Amino acid sequence: MKTSLPDVQLFLRPGVVELSWGHPDPDLLPADGLSRAARLALERDGPSALSYGAEQGPGRLIEQLCDRLGRLEGAAPPPEQMMITGGVSQALDMLCTVLTHPGDVVLVESPTYHLALRVLRDHGLELVPVPTDDQGLRVDALEDALASLHRRGRRARLLYVIPTFNNPTGATLGIERRRALVALVRRARTAGSPGLLLLEDDVYHELWYDAPPPPSLYSLAQAGPVIRLGSFSKVLAPGLRLGWMLADPQIVQRCTGSGMLDSGGGVNHFTAHVVAAFVELGLLDQLVETLRATYRQRRDVLLDALGRRLPEGCSWIRPGGGFFVWLRLPPGVDSAALLPVAESAGISYVPGARFSTDGHGGRYCRLAFTLVSLEQLTEGARRLGSVLTA
Repeated sequence: MKTSLPDVQLFLRPGVVELSWGHPDPDLLPADGLSRAARLALERDGPSALSYGAEQGPGRLIEQLCDRLGRLEGAAPPPEQMMITGGVSQALDMLCTVLTHPGDVVLVESPTYHLALRVLRDHGLELVPVPTDDQGLRVDALEDALASLHRRGRRARLLYVIPTFNNPTGATLGIERRRALVALVRRARTAGSPGLLLLEDDVYHELWYDAPPPPSLYSLAQAGPVIRLGSFSKVLAPGLRLGWMLADPQIVQRCTGSGMLDSGGGVNHFTAHVVAAFVELGLLDQLVETLRATYRQRRDVLLDALGRRLPEGCSWIRPGGGFFVWLRLPPGVDSAALLPVAESAGISYVPGARFSTDGHGGRYCRLAFTLVSLEQLTEGARRLGSVLTA
């Protein structure tokens, strides 16, 4: 049967170099490997893989993830702190449902992932921005924000951060600032905000191109006030809609005790069995190495082309990993106003103001380098340079 309905979220326009989509390259999605993993899951697990799953997720995948994190990061979290989710977006939505009420204050670094802002707004939360710099969240600014809330008689319920290869800036929080951040959150809880929790969106942690990132905030805090969110969307395939959450066991229990999971069982249970088989076959480590090599080259080509093609007044952070370059445009240039002109010249990006709660960031734009070819990256930089010098 023919249908005009789209099959995928991605929409590419002929003749346009699309640097707006933060998507993996479809040619790198491991269809053959996932086919092998699905056969193994069905042959080995059979009916259990096709049944309603345990609310926390299948034990096989939880144990594999804990073991893998132990091998990669030096310390394996206990299984009671791990929960399988439908990706970070579903986990964020679930946590807002379980842990917040409309009108609660949520602190967000600014700029931050624009679609996370949408999820938070869906729950009627009051979003308070915390400034960042080239090294990530400013802990001194966070302290000021907490003090300001206290003077108003308000308390923050959540703090949402992307400390590693941030979306959109590409910045990574250094180890000393991470320690200071964890210490501040602990002090805030002790001083009268017992409900403050730090949500660590860590989807890019394995996609490093120069050197491994510092330890996660979760590991530095030894769980406690930190909830760490991970995903297979960036390192395996987004269509799986599968991720994981690490949190204090009491928070895991609150989430697994929700009515939705009581009714339907674990999220994406069969997919979780397939991913468990994919990991068991040793295919995930191989894929991550391929992604690092491919995306490192694309990052380098884009940065080289920007350096050669863009006019004076432009600047950017060299991201050590992740998907994005955060480009600062010359004085007086607003990225949202420039976008129609850029797209008519065949180059697209995401304007910077979309990543803030207060409309700031108009001089910036986000460029994604993972989806398109080396040739398109070079051509996209050329087109953007031509627009900026016209």
